[in-house]
Amino acid sequence: MNTLNFPWLSAMIALPAVAAMAIPFLPDKEGKTVRWYTLGIAIADFGLMIAAFWHNYDFQSADFQLVEKYAWIPQLGMNWSLAVDGISMPLILLTGLINTLAVFAAWKITNKPRLFYAMMLLMYSAQIGVFAAQDMLLFFLMWEVELVPVYLLISIWGGAKRRYAATKFIIYTAAASIFILVCGLAMAFSGDTFTFDMVQLGLKEYPLALELAIYTGFLIAYGVKLSIFPFHTWLPDAHGEAPAAGSMILAGVLLKMGGYALIRFNMEMLPNAHVYFAPVLAVLGVVNIIYGACCAFAQTNLKRRLAYSSIAHMGFVLIGIASYTELGISGAVLQMVSHGLIAAALFFLSGVTYERTHTLMMDKMGGMAKVMPKTFALFTVGSMASLALPGMSGFVGELMIFLGITTSDVYSSSFKIVIVFLSAVGVILTPIYLLSMLREVFYGKQSEELHLDEFVQDINPRELFITACLLIPIIGIGLYPKIITQAYDVKTVQIAEHAREALPVVAAQQPASLYSQVFTAPTLADANVAELVK
Repeated sequence: MNTLNFPWLSAMIALPAVAAMAIPFLPDKEGKTVRWYTLGIAIADFGLMIAAFWHNYDFQSADFQLVEKYAWIPQLGMNWSLAVDGISMPLILLTGLINTLAVFAAWKITNKPRLFYAMMLLMYSAQIGVFAAQDMLLFFLMWEVELVPVYLLISIWGGAKRRYAATKFIIYTAAASIFILVCGLAMAFSGDTFTFDMVQLGLKEYPLALELAIYTGFLIAYGVKLSIFPFHTWLPDAHGEAPAAGSMILAGVLLKMGGYALIRFNMEMLPNAHVYFAPVLAVLGVVNIIYGACCAFAQTNLKRRLAYSSIAHMGFVLIGIASYTELGISGAVLQMVSHGLIAAALFFLSGVTYERTHTLMMDKMGGMAKVMPKTFALFTVGSMASLALPGMSGFVGELMIFLGITTSDVYSSSFKIVIVFLSAVGVILTPIYLLSMLREVFYGKQSEELHLDEFVQDINPRELFITACLLIPIIGIGLYPKIITQAYDVKTVQIAEHAREALPVVAAQQPASLYSQVFTAPTLADANVAELVK
């Protein structure tokens, strides 16, 4: 049976969205039917992803696959255009896993369950659309649709300062989205042809000044989502107030949308501008790593500490994107997948702890290992993965990024030494704030301010299953990284080669630029460059 022509990607996007519309009509008073219905839809969509990629995805091809293209709004030149490649396919699978487990994690939601689960499904659909969209307007639409459910999840089901956190989230992300629309329109109207097709946009030649301006706009837009300093301040507030399921999706999927877009748009479509901005990304990555680690250590709120940890880990993604090597870019993709799994596990376990203690303040806990030994063990495993313990996925991702930037031949030795040294400082700081977190929460004497129920339960079977579904792939990838890297190795080679082709072109245009004199990286000055270009 030939299933290649089946609209797999459209089905993945449509199933959760259509199912969400049916929730108001389900006969249910206490929310039990709605939550089982939502979980069933989430599992079905995740199963659809696995079936589609298992039978129809070629791991040896760097081209777009499962391509779908239908005229949608021809008056605007907008098409329903979808496809996946080695960069988007693993992130779609990550989206399916995290969202399915997040639905299961929100099992005790009793306040407005119909609205809650409808928003979960709508968000699920939009996230898949972001990773699969091949039309600029469609990408922007999916990006915007995803914001509304997140805002409602925080503002309705969040903590005491939920409205402040939700408002800050929507202001930051909605304002940043304007740059996506403006830059997308600039690319569409540039040149002799008008198109929103992302492949065609990548083939266009833009004036350097315009390309630099577009790159800057995209960097701001996607930097907000990725939580690049100084556009990061919404994230700790959002995590601090969001319910556990919301934090799982925020850290597990939403941050990765920013990293994916930086690779897809900034690096692939704007390679000439990337030559100028790559060292900036590397520097911003180092700032993220050290700043995030230092801020994490200063937090007494459990979820805010984990939020700043996420900011630090996203710094490695920036360094990988800036490396100009196949190994570094591959490490950046692996870091996104790995961090998605690790952060989702840690935020879920923080929710488990909060349900028992009714507090997120670490100075009000202590001695929890005696009361909740299983939770303590799982929290320790998750923390070890986050601090990049060998045998865990975090170690492989960070090692690939370090090797990628170290072996890059487009940067000067002094530049690479500074970047690697400062990043290593961040790696040293990570165990400090994570191990001190474990000590404050689980070791020592139990705080007198902590009033536990007499028969407080350790992690239950449902919670254990959710955690295991995240920790098993973390360990699996750590022991055998090829499980995930074979999905995108061919694509990362293509991206690196395409990006490197711009180096001699820019060097010929700016052989003695102030930029090259200041940074000396990427290497723009080359005596034979002009001849190469000719």
